[in-house]
Amino acid sequence: MAIKFLQINTLRRILLLLPPALLVACISSQPYPVSIPLPQPMNPPKVRAPQMGQEWVYNVRNVFNQELVDVVTERVVYVGPQIRIQRSGLKVGPLPDEIQEPWGYILQDPHWNPPQKFIQPIPLWPEQLVTGWSGFYRNRYQVVGYPDNDYYWGLNISALSWESVSVPAGQFQVLKYQNEAPYFTSNDVSRLASIRNEDVWFSPEVGRWVIRRSVGRYIWPGMYWSGALWEDYLEWELVSWK
Repeated sequence: MAIKFLQINTLRRILLLLPPALLVACISSQPYPVSIPLPQPMNPPKVRAPQMGQEWVYNVRNVFNQELVDVVTERVVYVGPQIRIQRSGLKVGPLPDEIQEPWGYILQDPHWNPPQKFIQPIPLWPEQLVTGWSGFYRNRYQVVGYPDNDYYWGLNISALSWESVSVPAGQFQVLKYQNEAPYFTSNDVSRLASIRNEDVWFSPEVGRWVIRRSVGRYIWPGMYWSGALWEDYLEWELVSWK
């Protein structure tokens, strides 16, 4: 049993070295948002505070073919110790709520499938809006609606650069950051390993991202990362906000 456990750990360490390079090779040909580099602000701007009725509308596209998957509206419906954001899609109708506790720390994250509820709130954007800042967070999550089991989640957040980007909602000064979830435990027991990556263009003025690109890959036993399966590869682009 000890030998088998050692073999599994060795396999996971080997796999850990492979996916980032493979991901870059697979998705580098995809269209990428155009931006203008900006210097680090002398005084990083404060993030807009949550208020009832704040709203963000996003076009959600499939990055591979630019198909418009849906138009999603997110609206603040409760502000207190928790902040609740109600969500709905033009095509699919009501979507799971997002819950932050406090602002900037996610407790219930509906962005991935299936939606996650973390045991402890975890940062939603960099804790310091400064280029070069990074943090790694170990946590556990439950699948929303299934509280009997929880799973490992590790998240690395890296603040990369200040940029200016244009989207249908306008032009914004944003902090670009990356999220990486290497080898989290999936609730799907058939997965041998799973990874997720995101590029996020976050606007303090808006209090939310103006662009968010998310992708995940996973393998089943007997598979190699060169043939890994894809989760949805989606880009969220801000259409309007208030």
